[in-house]
Amino acid sequence: MVTVRGRDTVNRFFAELPKEIETKLLRGAGRAGGKVIADDARERALAEEIRDDLVLKTSSRDGRIVVKITVKPGWGYSLGVWQEWGTEPHFIRVAENQRQGRSIGRINQLAKAGSLVIGGRFVGETVHHPGARPSPFLRPALDLRGADAIAAAQAYINSRIAGGKIVGAADPEDEA
Repeated sequence: MVTVRGRDTVNRFFAELPKEIETKLLRGAGRAGGKVIADDARERALAEEIRDDLVLKTSSRDGRIVVKITVKPGWGYSLGVWQEWGTEPHFIRVAENQRQGRSIGRINQLAKAGSLVIGGRFVGETVHHPGARPSPFLRPALDLRGADAIAAAQAYINSRIAGGKIVGAADPEDEA
């Protein structure tokens, strides 16, 4: 009769393997690839606020590793959207809730934020903005550096597998 020893150990190993692959290997590989894209996007961003607020996050959803590169909510995000997609021509005016019953001329005299003085000249209650052409920074980074990102992810995976084992600790979630 054959006796098998270590069956529980082998079963436990196989039960824990998917989680270990996800946490120690695939999310780290996603971060390594995403960092290549985020660094390129940072170089393409026209405003320092965009560069400072660019973040990279990874998560695991439905058995997939998701890498998200975006700009934190706030002024940097608004600038990022305008840079990536441009703006349509539009009118700008001082909002009624900011005027506090004052005329546009009085707002300009008080030099309050939101006044319509451009180049030291009063321009009236409204001004027509001609819009801005898009100058994408996120999409070109992905399009042009996608192969480099895949190579970085593969290099990360290769560096973490040795002797048939996953080596190294799980990387903490970080923002790049």
